[in-house]
Amino acid sequence: MWRPILLAAVVAMAVAPALGIPFSEKDLASEENLRALYETWRSHYTVSRRGLGADADARRFNVFKENARYIHEGNKKDRPFRLALNKFADMTTDEFRRTYAGSRVRHHLSLSGGRRRQGDGDGDGGFMYAGAANLPAAVDWRQKGAVTGIKDQGQCGSCWAFSTVVAVEGINKIRTGNLVSLSEQELMDCDDTRNDGCDGGLMDYAFQFIHKNGGITTEANYPYQGVQNTCDLTKENSHDVTIDGYEDVPANDESALQKAVVNQPVSVAIDASGNDFQFYSEGVFTGECGTELDHGVAAVGYGTARDGTKYWIVKNSWGEDWGEKGYIRMQRGVEQAEGLCGIAMQASYPTKSKSAHTDEL
Repeated sequence: MWRPILLAAVVAMAVAPALGIPFSEKDLASEENLRALYETWRSHYTVSRRGLGADADARRFNVFKENARYIHEGNKKDRPFRLALNKFADMTTDEFRRTYAGSRVRHHLSLSGGRRRQGDGDGDGGFMYAGAANLPAAVDWRQKGAVTGIKDQGQCGSCWAFSTVVAVEGINKIRTGNLVSLSEQELMDCDDTRNDGCDGGLMDYAFQFIHKNGGITTEANYPYQGVQNTCDLTKENSHDVTIDGYEDVPANDESALQKAVVNQPVSVAIDASGNDFQFYSEGVFTGECGTELDHGVAAVGYGTARDGTKYWIVKNSWGEDWGEKGYIRMQRGVEQAEGLCGIAMQASYPTKSKSAHTDEL
């Protein structure tokens, strides 16, 4: 029987923002002040100058200036979220999109006719949570011990692997009582038939790989490298955690997604390519975004803010120095069926029977 989590506790856990570089109107008032702010930012994030020579540094500084002004103007608006001068502050939108929002979900879907096909990303043909009722007002799988710490994919489009692993780690904890950090690198190196390492992939394909492979090994056994390497067959054959299969959440239905998230962390795809997402710091994200799905993340809960705005709790893979210590709260219950940033378009989760598998580590 599910019991609602105290909303205040959920809010308290969710609102810790990452530490960006604070600045004011004065820092933007002159070229000299902007240069000082830029050097402070570089020192804080230990960012070396990308490229070689004065021209490359001048270009990077110009990008930084434009982003600082965008963040400053954005925070003047009456919105329930704020932006920060974070580690992405010297990247253009295009650079950011290519580097960090690189799962290219739409690209991979186009290879199967733009839709999920039976046996090619159509799950096990059902939705076990369709009849879920009397849903709690708030759920946070972090509080239930089913979510590992925030990870960092680095400059590699491997978000699909991180999204997959969050969901598998979650259902394994729920079914066995063990929270085990699992290996994204195994998926990167060994699941190379339809997924493409740093060039993107689909979470459904990764669930299929884990099931057909007989399991997945631990992060400790096969640590993340941030590049695609040759599959280590010995580690691939270490089946530390297993799943029975996976199911797709009915598309374009936030109520169906809520039913799934009540029961376990869920892999979701979103459009994360906008400036507001790039510089998100805290609050309930209501920024502009489309539905060109380009980033894999995981919905690990939901709740309602003090002002009544409903939100999803989303675990990202860009490190703790982005967003709310690596998380973002995204508006829930929006008018468009696909959800904000397309969060309800391509959701899926692994299945696991407690009686069938009792993975012990």
